[in-house]
Amino acid sequence: MLNASAHLSSHIFSADIEKIATRQGYGEGLVEAGEKDENIVVLCADLTESTRSNLFAEKFPDRFIEVGVAEQLMATLAAGMANYGKIPFISSYSAFSPGRNWEQIRTTIALNDVPVKIAGAHSGISVGPDGATHQQLEDIAMMSAMPNMIVVVPADSVEAKKATLAIAENGKPSYLRFARHNSPLFTTSQTPFKVGRAEIFWQSKKPEVAIIACGPLVYEALLAVKELEENGMGSIVVNNHTVKPLDEQTLARVAKICGCVVTVEEHQIQGGLGAAVAEVLARSFPVPIEYVGMPDSFGESGEPEELLEKYGMTACYIMEKAKLVIGRKNHGD
Repeated sequence: MLNASAHLSSHIFSADIEKIATRQGYGEGLVEAGEKDENIVVLCADLTESTRSNLFAEKFPDRFIEVGVAEQLMATLAAGMANYGKIPFISSYSAFSPGRNWEQIRTTIALNDVPVKIAGAHSGISVGPDGATHQQLEDIAMMSAMPNMIVVVPADSVEAKKATLAIAENGKPSYLRFARHNSPLFTTSQTPFKVGRAEIFWQSKKPEVAIIACGPLVYEALLAVKELEENGMGSIVVNNHTVKPLDEQTLARVAKICGCVVTVEEHQIQGGLGAAVAEVLARSFPVPIEYVGMPDSFGESGEPEELLEKYGMTACYIMEKAKLVIGRKNHGD
């Protein structure tokens, strides 16, 4: 039985599904948040158009600061502004923020628990032709280890806008992770979203495996379970957009229902979503787990689709991992 969430796009499996980069939702969210609260300011490190911060800059030029290629300074400036009542969003490629300015984020933002929002664009292997130096695959681990930090990885552009608006009001240091390439737009304005709460996007009548994913690869997970369903294997897909704090109750519940788990992320397997899920389930309900993600490797130049295929992050590989972990469960491994 197919049972996709009623709140997802009716064209979810259409060959001509609309594709928009998650960073676009961030830019649109900035404008709406800025209209609601005049304390919101945006800083950028010479990547205004690439991060879609230009939408805010055009609307509110007096509340936008182009810092230049100075990511450490950007974080420190934002921390000072937050300490005096502003709500700063700092925007760059994730390879540079938090990649280059992690220490300043740690010491001036997280340690002081001030509400600076770090927007890391061009994350993951799907950055494509920019190559290994710009394909940030360690940022979820870096930011999840940071005390006081919220970590959100939106699944599509609509969800990215919701996430931007939500963290603008949470009063906490927060990290938002965005991709560069255009990815399927499969949620809607009615799709439930709350920071810290995982959402079930698919549930079969008799689910055998729970697939827990974040970011644009949630869509690949949905494609995989459609194929599994057609082969007689039921499943649950969880959109785990908030990596920190995790929704431990939902994760334990789906693990109990299915008895095994596959995690899916466009990030190093070590220290990412998969590791966080494993920690939770080790405490609450240990089950066999398989991981889809970057296998302890740097990337390379190529087209996004080619790289996702090469490094095993597309629907067919998710389906293989699902079959593998179901087999492990059935054999008591």
